[in-house]
Amino acid sequence: MNLEDIIQAVNENRIRITDHADEEAHSDHLNFDDIVTSISKGVIIEEYLKDKPFPSCLVYGQNVKGEPIHSVWAYNKENKWAVLITVYRPDPERWISWKIRRSKNDAIP
Repeated sequence: MNLEDIIQAVNENRIRITDHADEEAHSDHLNFDDIVTSISKGVIIEEYLKDKPFPSCLVYGQNVKGEPIHSVWAYNKENKWAVLITVYRPDPERWISWKIRRSKNDAIP
């Protein structure tokens, strides 16, 4: 996947936000600016190439306050639209440096 394609789609307002993503953003007090900022300098940390109907990816980024944000995006290459599937503030008990999933055996420092 290419994060630049997703960023371009967002910048050109070719985006769909799922109800789930909207609910998660609201519950984590994330606004659209937070999400856009987080992907603008974000990195893909996981890819889900077999997802249907379109491949998707997990993006780690930060808002302007430097707070970590994870967002899952699908991208339709045919019509060049991005879909925000979900977005959330990652739980430090589940992530190492916000980029690597902790295993059940990983101790929290």
